[in-house]
Amino acid sequence: MTRTDRAAGGIAWVRSALVYVPLRAPASDAKVLTGRQRPLDRVAILTAEIATADGHRGLGFSYSKRAGGPALYAHAREIAHELLGEDPSDCGRLWDKLQWAGASVGRGGLAAQAIAAFDVALWDLKARRAGLPLAKLLGAYRDGVRCYNTSGGFLSSALDEVLANAEAALARGVGGIKLKVGHPDAAVDLERVAAARRRLGDRTPLMVDANQQWDRAAALRMGRAFEPYGLVWIEEPLDAHDAEGHAALARALDTPIATGEMLTSVAEHARLLAVGAADILQPDAPRVGGITPFLRVAALADHGGVPIAPHFAMELHLHLAAAQPREGWVEHFDWLEPLFEERLEIRDGRMIVPDRPGLGLTLSEQAARWTADAGEVGARP
Repeated sequence: MTRTDRAAGGIAWVRSALVYVPLRAPASDAKVLTGRQRPLDRVAILTAEIATADGHRGLGFSYSKRAGGPALYAHAREIAHELLGEDPSDCGRLWDKLQWAGASVGRGGLAAQAIAAFDVALWDLKARRAGLPLAKLLGAYRDGVRCYNTSGGFLSSALDEVLANAEAALARGVGGIKLKVGHPDAAVDLERVAAARRRLGDRTPLMVDANQQWDRAAALRMGRAFEPYGLVWIEEPLDAHDAEGHAALARALDTPIATGEMLTSVAEHARLLAVGAADILQPDAPRVGGITPFLRVAALADHGGVPIAPHFAMELHLHLAAAQPREGWVEHFDWLEPLFEERLEIRDGRMIVPDRPGLGLTLSEQAARWTADAGEVGARP
């Protein structure tokens, strides 16, 4: 028996579950229009709940789109027992332990994304036990972060609907609008961006996201065509792993280049930063393995003078972005809202850090109805 067992502070129970959150309507970006993927109609969520023998609890989650949810859940179930009896405060050491437990399947990708749910739950538990919002535990620089909406700007929506969605988001208090581009017909992209700039005005922050669908020549051509619209950034113009291509594009264009959301390790982000591939870095904590590796990525970005704008999962990334020296952005995506009882506050272009301990989240009754499978190890306190 470990010292933490004797002190009744060790981890006594771990539960993981696979939950499918349906979208109100299927969404398509450029990857669908180019035939590489099918429309997205749901998000697979891996949830993790951790409890100590003395009653402290933490909630974490990771996710996958289109494919991979059952695999994340299977890997999580296989390694969950490694946490039993451990001191939940040792987030870094436990991340390493979980990684080595599944080292034969790699240090990124699916393995890292399964670990992420546990890692987030451990950090949530630590903040709850301290009685602090996670952002405050990490050392907040601000109480709110600039936010922009993406969920209203997909290519599957007609232009009139996209513009109406944008106006509704701005009226709600969102600070900027991102449009999906990368349509096989470049004229469609140009029409949509020009229309958005006309309707929303020159002062509205506007971003575009090509979802990796251009080659280097097309990205340069489209980037130059977008220059007059004063975009905050062009996102993923090239394949996510083409660091040199993104770097060349960043040097050639006045519009900043944003990328990083598809990467699943600290090392991959370090390579982007080393060659100057990102003017804005977009790490995704669930994809990179949780909060522990995310903080390492964020430190590298700050050292290089690069702000971060985390991808998706606003319920988590709000806290992480608020704890960064350089103010970036948080992506407003309403897809995961039904998973939780709470709602985030948005006003004056910013998403406000909740004052509830930890992430400030509890799973909704709806989440239980959407649960496809669940398992636990240890004894529920």
